[in-house]
Amino acid sequence: MRYEGKLYRPPSEARSYIVQATIGCSHNLCTYCDMYRDKQFRVRDLDEVLEDIAMAGRAYPGADKVFVADGDALIMDVDRWLTILSACRETFPRFRRASCYATAENVLEKTPEELRTLRDAGLGMLYIGPESGDDVTLKRIVKGGTFADHVEAARRSHEADIRLSVIVLLGAGGVDRSAEHARETARLITEMDPHYVGALTLTVIPGTPQARMVEKGHFELPEIPQLLQEMRTIVEHANPTDTVFRTNHASSYLPIAGRLPADREQILRAVDLALEGEIPLKPEFMRGL
Repeated sequence: MRYEGKLYRPPSEARSYIVQATIGCSHNLCTYCDMYRDKQFRVRDLDEVLEDIAMAGRAYPGADKVFVADGDALIMDVDRWLTILSACRETFPRFRRASCYATAENVLEKTPEELRTLRDAGLGMLYIGPESGDDVTLKRIVKGGTFADHVEAARRSHEADIRLSVIVLLGAGGVDRSAEHARETARLITEMDPHYVGALTLTVIPGTPQARMVEKGHFELPEIPQLLQEMRTIVEHANPTDTVFRTNHASSYLPIAGRLPADREQILRAVDLALEGEIPLKPEFMRGL
């Protein structure tokens, strides 16, 4: 397949065919992120996208899921989306659904009718990364959306019957906002009520605004015990209806999987054992982005 630059996808899309319908991220201002800083955002030529889907159909005819890249592909207009989804249905006999990264703004720019139309055409999952529920932290990391924006985006996704996977970022509030970040993130998970939550751990990447903030003494990343305490607070206080909670990303020190609220006590016990040193943490050399 033809791809431009580095590709990123959620862990759960490991077996999906990835089609690069957009290049980069339309926002591309988050202080901690360097995923798309080497790209100038643009919507890729539609004919090229359709050619790639056709090539993938010949190479991977059994593909049943498609992940539409890059950073916030939901920004594409509905007609373009419908053309891509139609091509996926026609190309892959076992096609079940497409998914993509999205921002709260991407969702809010679509009408409820447009979201339902996309769902009916095969867009079945959105991955949204608020990273935090703390509005102070959201402003500091230049997320581009507020607590309320993310709650409304989730409400519209639920109404359209589009499944929602939410990404939060341990450490995003720094040392000084650690408690507020964790507590408000738990509240955001409750209000967004997603099907899935993935808790990643912040890594300060050289060359990012976050790294420059660290160098100037304006941001301090919490130590591992405080990061684990953030996870504990989130798990203890988040009260969604029935959410799969995972920390299986490469950045995580403590890989955990369970459901909230059903497995709350078991997850809390695992975090406590890790804090007590009874469960080993992933060594630094095995962590990644």
